[in-house]
Amino acid sequence: MKMIGTQIGVIVAGLLAMLLVASRASAVDDDSAAIQNQIRVELEKWKLDFNAADASQVCGLFAPDLISNFRGQPEDTYNSLCANMQAALTDPAKTYHYDLEIKEILVSADLAVVRLVWTLKVRPKHGGSEETTREPGMDIFRRQPDGTWKISRYMAYESPMP
Repeated sequence: MKMIGTQIGVIVAGLLAMLLVASRASAVDDDSAAIQNQIRVELEKWKLDFNAADASQVCGLFAPDLISNFRGQPEDTYNSLCANMQAALTDPAKTYHYDLEIKEILVSADLAVVRLVWTLKVRPKHGGSEETTREPGMDIFRRQPDGTWKISRYMAYESPMP
């Protein structure tokens, strides 16, 4: 009889362990979906801020330790990227507009990788033709100490328009 009680105890413990692992996996999936949504919201907000030429907001998406690479350009840091974006948004000769296509967001612990395509349209303010550039890239987000997600690294390049 004692052996049957021990076997039942082992079975119950095993079932509890499986339930605990399954609930943890479900919580991780829920967390991942919530983080993906948070990152989507932040990218869309950045796009709206940029397209509104709100130079005071365009640096908010980037982490202080940012390192970025764009084909043919020198490596940027937070300070240099922000200065370049703010200068573009206050350019008296041109207006800039971005469209965004998010291809994929992968989340693992405190890092998230986003494959995306930005399409930049540059219009002269005083006539002339619009230039359109397609910029596929990859952004690496890192959870910040305050719980927000910011771009810590990114790589992008120009590609021919379809």
